[in-house]
Amino acid sequence: MKDFGFDGNCDKFPVGMAYVPWQQFDKICDNLEEGFRIGTIFPELNKPFTGRRCVKC
Repeated sequence: MKDFGFDGNCDKFPVGMAYVPWQQFDKICDNLEEGFRIGTIFPELNKPFTGRRCVKC
């Protein structure tokens, strides 16, 4: 089995790229305390963690 652990050598890893679309914030939560509790005051960014991983088997 191949070991995919990080050994501190970054030279063997490719450079990563990310795509981040422009976001428009239209609203702010009516209840700011609730927004701070969930981690954002912008409803568009409320994306709770579902426990799933995006890994191909």
